[in-house]
Amino acid sequence: MRIAQLAPLAECVPPKLYGGTERVIAWLVDELVDLGHDVTLFASGDSSTRAKLHAVWPRALRLGRRGVDPNAASAMMIEAIAQRARDFDVIHSHVDWLPLPVLSRTGVPFLTTMHGRLDLQGLSDVIGTFAQAPFVSISANQRRPLPDANWIATIPHGLPRDLFRPSYENGSYLAFLGRLTAEKGPEAAIRIARAVRMPLRIAAKIPRGETAYFKKKLEPEIDGDKIQLVGEVDEVQKQPFLDGAAALLFPIDWPEPFGLVMIEAMACGTPVIAYRSGSVPEVIEDDVTGFIVDGEEQAIEAVKEVVRLDRRKVRARFEERFLASRMATQYESQYRDLVVRGGRCP
Repeated sequence: MRIAQLAPLAECVPPKLYGGTERVIAWLVDELVDLGHDVTLFASGDSSTRAKLHAVWPRALRLGRRGVDPNAASAMMIEAIAQRARDFDVIHSHVDWLPLPVLSRTGVPFLTTMHGRLDLQGLSDVIGTFAQAPFVSISANQRRPLPDANWIATIPHGLPRDLFRPSYENGSYLAFLGRLTAEKGPEAAIRIARAVRMPLRIAAKIPRGETAYFKKKLEPEIDGDKIQLVGEVDEVQKQPFLDGAAALLFPIDWPEPFGLVMIEAMACGTPVIAYRSGSVPEVIEDDVTGFIVDGEEQAIEAVKEVVRLDRRKVRARFEERFLASRMATQYESQYRDLVVRGGRCP
């Protein structure tokens, strides 16, 4: 099939540092190419892909020049796919709602994977307007705020089998990986680490809008010894960061749609201690690949128990459930169904 993939322009594909959605897109595109499909990636010009790259904007917005209007870049994305829609058998959008007015009028089958939270005001109005637009969720929990959307599948993320090497030695510290925002739980991670008297290493970016939060709530707790801020890590740095950890702490306080860092840790054989929120129960198998807890007290007890988990089994469950090849074949099946129906939703 001739498949178009529309990627967000905030990060390149794959991202140089932080960026879960763009990383998943990169893996999906490569797997689809391996399956023999003719794939075109609409993304920033600094992206790197085995597919054909249609550069919509010269550089990814977050690490590019400041002052660029993201709406201008988005307009270029929409115009690019509007002009080329007929070149494809199916269009796969990863940029939420923005292209729907155009995609619904091209006559070309399309679907949209939702990567973010859906409990925001106004989204139900969009669903009502584009009632026939097909959507894919990345967890069952993600769907809950919008049950009336035309959900055609739930396809969990996956990553390449050989992206991370597993380590079966017990780690010496606790790890936190993600954005330094209150909803991700870095303050709780610090308290948990202090309570069990283990070092905590934080690999995370500080979003531009969260500088004040970091300065007030987190920076005073980071001593460079027991609590260390590693900063953003790329794929190469992420490997030793995760496989050297006794556990990844995931004390989220929001309806996380998936939580890619959980399966990245599992790929390294590293158990995950996660709060029971969002997609966590769909990703973590309690007492197998980690522990699902309700609050700090249970998390502290879980850290004490994590040494008895079999890191080989953690890696094995990752391979059984969360490979990029599985993700790609599931999407391939959806593409074929849409093409056979000629773009008509079931």
